[in-house]
Amino acid sequence: MAPRFSTLSFLSDFGLVDEFVIVNDGSTDRSADILREHGITVIDQPHLGLGAAIKRGIRYARDHGFTIAVLLAANGKDDPREIPKLLAPILEDGADYVQGSRFLPGGSAPNTPVFRLVAIKFLSLLFSLYCRKRCTDLTNGFRAYRLSLFDDPRINIWQDWLDNYECEYYVHFKVHTLGYKVTEVPVSKTYPIQKGVKYSKIKPITGWWHMLRPFILLGLRIKK
Repeated sequence: MAPRFSTLSFLSDFGLVDEFVIVNDGSTDRSADILREHGITVIDQPHLGLGAAIKRGIRYARDHGFTIAVLLAANGKDDPREIPKLLAPILEDGADYVQGSRFLPGGSAPNTPVFRLVAIKFLSLLFSLYCRKRCTDLTNGFRAYRLSLFDDPRINIWQDWLDNYECEYYVHFKVHTLGYKVTEVPVSKTYPIQKGVKYSKIKPITGWWHMLRPFILLGLRIKK
């Protein structure tokens, strides 16, 4: 599903964001061309994985002097009009990392498959117990980072093993365990109502393993 181009233009025109950047991780459709036609910055790379795309976007942001990055999915499940909710704790309250949560009061999760709903809440509970920090929506990729996080040598996202889903959860683990100021804000996560529409590329076994692997490897000090 394509991003909401009119909404992206609205947010840029009114100064709510400085720039939208899309990392095209080997897409085979016309999405990159359509985005460029709407004046949106697109960075092309061969298909390397979600983590590699996030790292490419962060590198672009740092190289161009930005101080905050907001991540959202390009599949239409996140609402870019909610970006100011993620920015506010950083701009107004000194937060370093803001996690969007569909489960907080004011958030919503229309059409979320039951299995995914149960799995997300279970994984969030496990993470909360492990880190002794409240986490209500571990797998929600709608997040905001203060980019100075990546000046900390203890947060090394440039490792090759973080080129897939691991990257997001590596950062999530690090900011919680290193004492950074982390907060959650309510957001919406809307799954497609149409039957037969693929709502995620995460595979039930291997995908979840890639997501959980950083917690295990970092917890056991196998990786840094």
